Amino acid sequence: MELLIKNGTIINADGRQNADVAVSDGKITKVGQGIEPEEVTEIVDASGLLVLPGAVDVHTHFELPFGDISSADDFFSGTRAAACSGVTMVIDFVSPEKSERLMDAFEKRNALAAPKVCIDYGLHMGISEVNDRILEEMKEVVSVGVPSFKVFMTYAFRITDEEFRRTLTQAKESKALIMVHAEDHEALEAKKAEYIATGKTDAWHHYLSRPESVETEAVIRAVNLAKSTNAPLYIVHLACAGGLEAVEKAQKEGYHVFAETCPQYLNFTCEVYKRQDGRNFVCSPPIKGKESQDALWQGIINGSINTVATDHCPFQTAEKDRGKDDFTKIPNGVMGVENLYPYMLSRANKGEITFERVVELCSKKPAELFGCNMDEGMSAKKGMSAKKGVIAQNADADIVIYDPKKAFTVTQQSMHSNIDYTIWEGTELIGYPVRTYSRGMLAYKDGEFLGKAGHGQFVKRAL
Repeated sequence: MELLIKNGTIINADGRQNADVAVSDGKITKVGQGIEPEEVTEIVDASGLLVLPGAVDVHTHFELPFGDISSADDFFSGTRAAACSGVTMVIDFVSPEKSERLMDAFEKRNALAAPKVCIDYGLHMGISEVNDRILEEMKEVVSVGVPSFKVFMTYAFRITDEEFRRTLTQAKESKALIMVHAEDHEALEAKKAEYIATGKTDAWHHYLSRPESVETEAVIRAVNLAKSTNAPLYIVHLACAGGLEAVEKAQKEGYHVFAETCPQYLNFTCEVYKRQDGRNFVCSPPIKGKESQDALWQGIINGSINTVATDHCPFQTAEKDRGKDDFTKIPNGVMGVENLYPYMLSRANKGEITFERVVELCSKKPAELFGCNMDEGMSAKKGMSAKKGVIAQNADADIVIYDPKKAFTVTQQSMHSNIDYTIWEGTELIGYPVRTYSRGMLAYKDGEFLGKAGHGQFVKRAL
C-alpha cells in the first residue's frame, strides 16, 4: 500500500459514503471503513473533505496551430493546469493535413504529446475530407484506441451533408463516435461579410454574426443525419437553447444523441462581448444570451446535457489584439481546463446542483462515453489499462481531495497555464481542490504543482 486516504466523504456519480481509500501501483485497491495501514508510504487524513474521482476533460486543444501562431498551452503547461484543478485525464485532437494518412497524423501527434503530458490523455481524430481512403482508414484508427472522430459543419475544412452521412455510417460500423462542431456555414459567412462591409467590426458583432439561429439550424441538421443513419452523435460545445431542444427531442425518441456544454456558456452571457476586453471571450460557437444559458442549466439539471468539457484553446493577449479592429482576425478560443471542476463543484457547494451530478458530468459520463475503461486484456502495445471516472476498487487512482470550505478567487497569477490573462479573473468560488493524484502520484497540493512531464500515459479507448 503506497497511499491511504482516511476519513473522507467519497463522492461518486451514484452516491456518497464515508470511507477510506487504499492505493497501490497506481490503482485503488480497497474502499471501505477502518482500513488499517500496511507498510503505507503516505497517510492522508481527509476529515471534513470530499474525495472525488478526477475529472476527464474530453475537449482540449493544446499546441493547436492557427496560422503563424498556436494556442498558448502546450501539452505540458496545459496538463499542468489541468492537474492543479482536479482534471486527471484530457482528450485532445489530431488534425491531419490534407491527404495525410490518419495513422501518420496520429503517430505524429502522439509523439508530440507523450514526453510532455503530466496526466493521462487520449486523442480524437479530426476528419476534414471524406473519401473511400479516409473511411477505410477510420477502422485502423479505432483499432489503436482512437474511437472518436470530429467533423465540422463550418470553416474551410467543413464536410458536406452527404459526406457527414457517409462518416456516420462508417463510424457506426466501426464502433466509433462522431463528434460535430455544428454551425451553419453559409449563414454565418453572409453575416460576417455584411458586418465587415458596413464597418461593424467589434467583438459584439462576432456574436451577432453567429447568433442562436446559426447554431440551432446546424444542430437540427446534424441530429437529423444521425437519425437517418441510426448512428450515435456527440454535439461538442453546445451553447444554444434551440440546439438543446433538438437534442432532447432525439433523446426522447430513443436515439443516441449526446450533448456537451462548456463552463464559459454556463457562467457568462453574450454581454461580455460588449466589454472593452470582449475579444478575449471570442470563441465559436460564441457565448449566447441569458435564455440559452438558462436552458443549458436546465439541461444540466434534467440530464439532457451529458458532459461538461472546456474546449480549452486560449491565445495570448497580443494575439487576441490582432482582431481589435476586425473580429474576423481574432483567434477563436478561451481557457477553461483549470476552471472546469472547481467551477462546477462550487455551483454544487451553493446548492444549485448536487456533487454527484457534477461527478457524473465531469468524470463518470465522459469516461463512459469515450471508452476510458479498458481492462488488462484489452490494452494495446501503445496504450494502457484504464478505469476512469469512479472511486472504486480496481479503478485508476485518479483522486481529487476537495475542501468544500476553502474560499478561492481566480486570478491569472493563481493559474498554472501559460496564458497571460484569464476570462475567469475575479470569479469567487466556494470550495477548491487541495490535492490531485494521477494514478496514485501526487501531482498537486495546496496551490503547488508537483507533477512531472511524461508521467501521463496514452489511454487506448474502445466504445
